[in-house]
Amino acid sequence: MRPALRSSTEPAPTLAIDLDRLTEAEWIDLNRRIVERLRVLHPLRAHATLLTFSIGDRVTFATDEGWIVVGTLVRYHRKTVSVLTAGHRWNVSPHWLRPLEPRDLTPTIDRLPTKK
Repeated sequence: MRPALRSSTEPAPTLAIDLDRLTEAEWIDLNRRIVERLRVLHPLRAHATLLTFSIGDRVTFATDEGWIVVGTLVRYHRKTVSVLTAGHRWNVSPHWLRPLEPRDLTPTIDRLPTKK
C-alpha cells in the first residue's frame, strides 16, 4: 500500500536521527540511501525543466566563457537538449536554458532602420 500524498503546503515530516550515535555501518548505509535518492531526484528535476520548453522554441543560455547564445531548441536527449544556432549545434542542460524574450535581442547593423 502506498503512503498518502502530502499537499505542497504541508511541511515535510522531519526525521529524528541522532547522528552522533550511528555506527560506521549505519553511516555507510545512510550514505548509500542518500546517494540513491539523489540519483532518482536529479533526472526528475531535469525532466520537469525540460518539459517547460518545446521543440522549436527560441532559447538563450550563457557559455562558460560568458557569451550569450541564442538558438532554437531542436531535439530532446535524456539529460540535455540540442540547441541550433547559426552554424553550430549545442548540447545543453535544460537547467541553463531560458526562453528568449524580445529584450534579449540586440539590434545589429542589419536590423537598424534605414533613413529615407
